[in-house]
Amino acid sequence: MTNPFILSPRYRLDDESPWLKGIDPSRHYWIMVNGDREIEVAIPGLAVLSIDEWKQNILRFRSLEPGQQMSIDRAADGCLITCISSNCYAIEHRIEDAAVWHLFDRESIESFLMTAHPDWQCASQHINLGRKLLSKTFAQSSVAGVF
Repeated sequence: MTNPFILSPRYRLDDESPWLKGIDPSRHYWIMVNGDREIEVAIPGLAVLSIDEWKQNILRFRSLEPGQQMSIDRAADGCLITCISSNCYAIEHRIEDAAVWHLFDRESIESFLMTAHPDWQCASQHINLGRKLLSKTFAQSSVAGVF
């Protein structure tokens, strides 16, 4: 697991096949799994309230050693980043109830984390991704509780 030369394919920003659909206003990273337009997922990303909190998280990511993990906690969801090697990171996620690891290079994860800066704004065409996520949330049935 700590082999510095990982042969597994991973998502890279300079990848020839398009895999990044966008990043919505709530900092969800929308990817097309293995470049397949039919399988798109929204991975919950880092969201912070201050620049100091943002800096702490960037430094925490940069200090990860192979085998170490960084948790991104959010109110409704979150994700776990695992350092596989110096240039290979995994984000745990679920697709159709199956646990998967999406592998990324360091530059991709850092770019994702940079979007947590309080002044960052998503591209105008990515606002619809946020709307899509909201509509999926509203479409899910809720459990009625006794009050």
